[in-house]
Amino acid sequence: MNRRDTILTCLSALTTAVIRPVPVAAQSEYPDRPIRLIVPFAAGGVMDVVARLWAENMQAGLGTVIIENRGGASGTIGVAQVARATPDGYTMLLGNTSTQVLNAMVMSTLSYDPTKDFTSIGIVANSTISIAVHPSIPVKSLKELIAYIKARPGKMSYGSPGAGSVTFLAGEIFKHLADTPDLLHVPYKGGGPSVSDLLSGHIPILMVNITPQVLELHKSGKILILATCNATRLSVLPDVESASETLPNLVLSLFTGVFVSASTPKGIINKIAQAHRALAIGKDFQSKLEDAGFEPVVDTPEEAQRFVEAEYTRLISLVKLTGYKLQ
Repeated sequence: MNRRDTILTCLSALTTAVIRPVPVAAQSEYPDRPIRLIVPFAAGGVMDVVARLWAENMQAGLGTVIIENRGGASGTIGVAQVARATPDGYTMLLGNTSTQVLNAMVMSTLSYDPTKDFTSIGIVANSTISIAVHPSIPVKSLKELIAYIKARPGKMSYGSPGAGSVTFLAGEIFKHLADTPDLLHVPYKGGGPSVSDLLSGHIPILMVNITPQVLELHKSGKILILATCNATRLSVLPDVESASETLPNLVLSLFTGVFVSASTPKGIINKIAQAHRALAIGKDFQSKLEDAGFEPVVDTPEEAQRFVEAEYTRLISLVKLTGYKLQ
């Protein structure tokens, strides 16, 4: 090979090396920018408490997590946004019993499939549902509330974060078990707005998840929690009866978990899941959840997915019990 051919060969090799594409994995290491955590309900509710605790404590594992509230239509607006987002791990969903289970039962049309379009990262916590009233309602127990409603047929109402929510389901089961079928349901776009209307007296009764705000309002006498939809009394509310003491089958809770698009690359899913589990097993994080009135959960993505599927099977019988029709 002469000198000219040698130079051309070297130049060709150099050009090839320069233009050869760098593998995607080598271009950037996930995550290399802030992650969005979509909360599909209005700000101020139970989901915000979990979102804030999770996002703040995931700094070490995933970096900056920005919370975005996208409320409306029983959570379907925010969930649909995540379903349409690029499946790259930079848009996550903080879903719950309503968005991942109940909506598929009570809504005839959804723009997404809660099971097929999402992959579970892990359940973060379970939240207890409570039955609260405005102080102007002259009752001190669940039995007294039932009697008060029956004495005013067609004149009483209760609020919830929205039709299709697990708190709404609790209200409908309460109506069925208490034999108060004409108790009117008033839907809201989230827990925050519904609590505000209970405080102002615009609604007399509210089915609401236990949060630090709700606990403080109860302790200050601004609202009265009559019962919790738990199998037993809560340690943070030892003097408040379990609804099951009066209505044995009124046992419901709200799970809250992290989900991503099912099309997200497996390597990214694994990295998110590892970071989530490292956080979930931490005693400090668990204590923060417990102090806020939640039951911490530690699981794997596979266990979380099986749990969601089991909840669908369990709750669909309760939905049928209430006679709630598809919308």
